[in-house]
Amino acid sequence: METLQRTANRGSVSTASYDIDNSVKLESDNSEFFQKSYSSASNRETWTYSTWVKRTELGSNSFLLDAYKNSNTFFILGFTDIDDLVFYDIIAGTDYGRRTTAVFRDTSAWYHIVFVSDTTNGTAGDRYRLYVNGVRVTDFDTDYGDPPSGYDGSVNDAIVHSIGYRTDATTYFNGYLAETVLVDGQALNPTDFGEVDSVSGIWKPIEITDTSYTWGTNGFWLKYDNASSMGANSAGTGGFSVQNVNQNDQSTDTPTNNFCTLNPLNTENNGGGNVEYTEGATKAKTLAADEPASGSMAITKGKWYFECKALSNSEIMAGWGVPNSWGTSTDNPGNDEYSFAVHPVGRVYYYGNSYIDFSPSVSFDTNDIISVAIDADNGFCYWAKNGTYMNSATPTSGATGTGGFNYIGGTTGANMKIVDGDFLVPAFRVNYYTNSGILLNFGGYTTISISSAATDENGYGTFEYAPPSGYYALCTKNLAEFG
Repeated sequence: METLQRTANRGSVSTASYDIDNSVKLESDNSEFFQKSYSSASNRETWTYSTWVKRTELGSNSFLLDAYKNSNTFFILGFTDIDDLVFYDIIAGTDYGRRTTAVFRDTSAWYHIVFVSDTTNGTAGDRYRLYVNGVRVTDFDTDYGDPPSGYDGSVNDAIVHSIGYRTDATTYFNGYLAETVLVDGQALNPTDFGEVDSVSGIWKPIEITDTSYTWGTNGFWLKYDNASSMGANSAGTGGFSVQNVNQNDQSTDTPTNNFCTLNPLNTENNGGGNVEYTEGATKAKTLAADEPASGSMAITKGKWYFECKALSNSEIMAGWGVPNSWGTSTDNPGNDEYSFAVHPVGRVYYYGNSYIDFSPSVSFDTNDIISVAIDADNGFCYWAKNGTYMNSATPTSGATGTGGFNYIGGTTGANMKIVDGDFLVPAFRVNYYTNSGILLNFGGYTTISISSAATDENGYGTFEYAPPSGYYALCTKNLAEFG
């Protein structure tokens, strides 16, 4: 099971100098993508494509760019069902391209993908170039060959171009996209879009403006910042039409402020089948048994807040767990000594299925929103039902922990055993009874209907209920300050 290591994952650094405000969430179950039919051809030899990507589903074909004329003439760039990257251009049945040896399965961080077409280059192996997080990819396990000098490919032809969709296979992208750019007529470098952070060594975006490049006839820059027109082109001419994408698919989870999501790499189960993760890894459901699920970010200190909701039953358990122990077991949160979670009958389960009841008593109903606020500095966790904290709790009570669940130290009473050096991740049980699943809101994106749009005190996250004073959304900007 993987969790975000803030100093190790390239492409997920919080920046002070430049911020990307928005991304777009695309989901294959909803057939969401962008499309544009070019009215005229432009430079088919020389062009550069750049986009930031956060994956939320593995083991499925998930394409970033597609230019399609017919089944024998098209270009594709994206992830395959074994999670490698492929670029492939075929004209009238003659094909060129490669598939990477490396696979890309980090769902906790953002990748920066740059593809360069430079077919007038005198070196055959340099006519197609692929970069990930600023580093050129040179190791390939499938080679379809290099295009000939002066080759006119499918991109920038007067045909249909799609983002997040592969036409000939009817497959869609699952995840988040940010800063999607095509520069028509120039073979650029990754450093035209990003740079290495001098402190962390992580690859990060640099600022783009509408004058950053000579965009060419068919160039585009999709910022996903206009909720009413998500396919708007901030450079060049003409935007992309939206296919089942609307303002609800806009997200604040970006390469410069990466938010926690559910973790598809947690594939442990109770023998009945793995959890399915959809909607930008903020929805989880199971097909055969009650299953555990967990978040993609970890904490050791600080005060943190998130929300969750059960869709059609009250069977939801939400809390925290130690990933090295709970995350690799078959137990649901609260069923072992390494996790704790609230139960809908109004109690907290902890340390091997022990529990304490809330007073006054409380129970959950379908569609109740459960808030989880953890004070890792003082060792208490608090839960609220529809904005009211249960157990007469006061999350701002600090070391007193009024109404909170004390999880630090010991193995008796209301304490959960935590091994020194471990850390906590959000922990959940996904219930099988009605196969409807749970919705999570860590602040960057959610399908929970939000009416109040509350944020934390740093202005991050979008929540139904305001986090308690001093509690923050799980995102890299907050973790850099408080984590």
